[in-house]
Amino acid sequence: MSSVPAGSWTDEKIVREILKGEPRLFRVLVSRHQGRIFAVGMRFCRNREDARDFVQDVFLRAFNNLESFRGESRFASWLAKIAYNHGINTVKGRREYESLVEEYAGGGWPGPETALVRKEIRTALAKAVGGLPERYRLCLDLYFFFGLTHQEIRELTGFPVNTIKSHVFRAKQLLRDALRGTIAEEYDEL
Repeated sequence: MSSVPAGSWTDEKIVREILKGEPRLFRVLVSRHQGRIFAVGMRFCRNREDARDFVQDVFLRAFNNLESFRGESRFASWLAKIAYNHGINTVKGRREYESLVEEYAGGGWPGPETALVRKEIRTALAKAVGGLPERYRLCLDLYFFFGLTHQEIRELTGFPVNTIKSHVFRAKQLLRDALRGTIAEEYDEL
């Protein structure tokens, strides 16, 4: 193993080293991605205890199937696909997907005086996103909040790339319409 700290390596380099016989490096991948996987788990499980179990299950599946990671996409995308598929299987009878928008909306404004404004924006945005068709919410989250490319979303959902582009575009239009006249109308992410 190199003298360069594993924390500065790419995910793909870490995977190669794990497959060469350094399994303890997997903890670096867990550390990097557990927050995102926990957020996915919360959307599917809707409680912290089940979401923590979800995270463990996803990383166990990833570790056990690490040889199948071919590096054709980013490790984060491959891991997101495992999480998404596990989430769908976890809630078989209830395929409803809850958006990550509430997790991120309105953050980053300093000072306690803005708490009420942030709460109102978060509420309006969550309500608007909640009113979107599930397929639109899913594509919107994967594109904006997870930073996946259209191709990565296609691999994850099975939707054609043009359909994904259309869903994201249409979702943004619907959100703008739904937020018109609310405090969240000027939310800069739209």
